[in-house]
Amino acid sequence: MHVGSQAGFGLLAGQERTSPPVPARPGPLPASGFSRTCADARILKNMSPLLAIGPAPLDLDALIAAVNLGPGAATGADGAVVAFLGLVRNHNVGRLVRHLEYEAYEPLALKTFERIAGEVEDRWPGVRLALHHRTGRLAIGEASVAIVSASPHRADAYAANRYAIERVKQIAPIWKREHFEGGEVWVEGATADPDNEDARQQAVARARS
Repeated sequence: MHVGSQAGFGLLAGQERTSPPVPARPGPLPASGFSRTCADARILKNMSPLLAIGPAPLDLDALIAAVNLGPGAATGADGAVVAFLGLVRNHNVGRLVRHLEYEAYEPLALKTFERIAGEVEDRWPGVRLALHHRTGRLAIGEASVAIVSASPHRADAYAANRYAIERVKQIAPIWKREHFEGGEVWVEGATADPDNEDARQQAVARARS
């Protein structure tokens, strides 16, 4: 699993926070069509990490590039790349939503992302997963979570992607405050024990539905 530094993310896998996040980040990377050349080496050096959480806007093209060109990728071997963006919508349970705020315990959230990626690898061998989640204030229409899965088989890519978001909702220490017309409320976050097999099987069932 590729981990590394990237400006703009609160924490990346394997890091501890030593200074405030830097909001700037490089622009989107091409998603595909590269051979492994010297140009690739330059791209890989600045490539987006596969797992990250923080306030930076999500860059779906960069995640696709990371999955396509990062460690474990074999040029031409994939039959499918599935991308998912979770967006802030303007309504919920009959309320008109104005914006959302996300908070997270970032070190544990990253460990949780690593666990989810490991579960995906165990259940769907050959699938590579990228998962980024935002924190802070998000406006209507902004993306809060991005997941990209690549696999030789499209069914595995779809299932792994759905499984990942279900597990994020189940076990990631991320909390959402909903601001709506007339008030605000904390929306219940993760409630499942990460080791609970029933919860894991529920995620598998939803991934296959």
